[in-house]
Amino acid sequence: MNPDAVEKKQEEGNILVWLTAFGLLAAMIGIFIYVPTERTEGVIQRIMYFHVPCAWLSFFAFFVVFICSILFLWKKDREWDIYAHASAGIGVVFCSLVLITGPIWARPIWGAWWVWDARLTSVLILLFLYLGYMALVNAFDDPERGEKSASLLAIVGAVNVPIIKFSVDWWNTLHQPASVVRMDGPAVHPSMLWPLLIMSIGFTMFYFVVLILRLRSELAATKIRNIRLGQAGE
Repeated sequence: MNPDAVEKKQEEGNILVWLTAFGLLAAMIGIFIYVPTERTEGVIQRIMYFHVPCAWLSFFAFFVVFICSILFLWKKDREWDIYAHASAGIGVVFCSLVLITGPIWARPIWGAWWVWDARLTSVLILLFLYLGYMALVNAFDDPERGEKSASLLAIVGAVNVPIIKFSVDWWNTLHQPASVVRMDGPAVHPSMLWPLLIMSIGFTMFYFVVLILRLRSELAATKIRNIRLGQAGE
């Protein structure tokens, strides 16, 4: 990776950190001060403002892994694999948060922490795909073999993302249908929609902040590995 490009990413990262902090602060003020309490579900409904952005980022992060894996196998450029691996690490966290906040929200509404609902099960599969991808990267003595195997898993596993999206339409599930991204427009009241959108934007910027930090870490690890390989070959 070009050192000038890395330095530029560092400068952009510093600006993004401040924008992210401002966006999340504005969203938190909206959620806990401006947003009205939902009539049916009560205070527990406010977890939506964290659950939904985490779900969006878990899908987006895997989409990045999917695209970068294709480019890695096609162009044979390990830089794309570094991007994919960095995004996968973030995706694991967001996907785990989805599976934590979801049951907390569901317990008082559904009367159960977990059900083998199509939406919940497919999100759990997404977490396993993330973990499988990260495990394959380091599963072989030959790093290139592990990277290629992980990339193939990401490409094949990407079919699970549209399954998650449309599972509530294809099967009878307890999970509520889409209420924001709909053909006939959002079904969420504007007083709740705008804080949700701001929080989603803030979480997305946070994703890119962490991605930049992980890219720096991955780049440093790659340099160390190359130095060690060079010393071993002498």
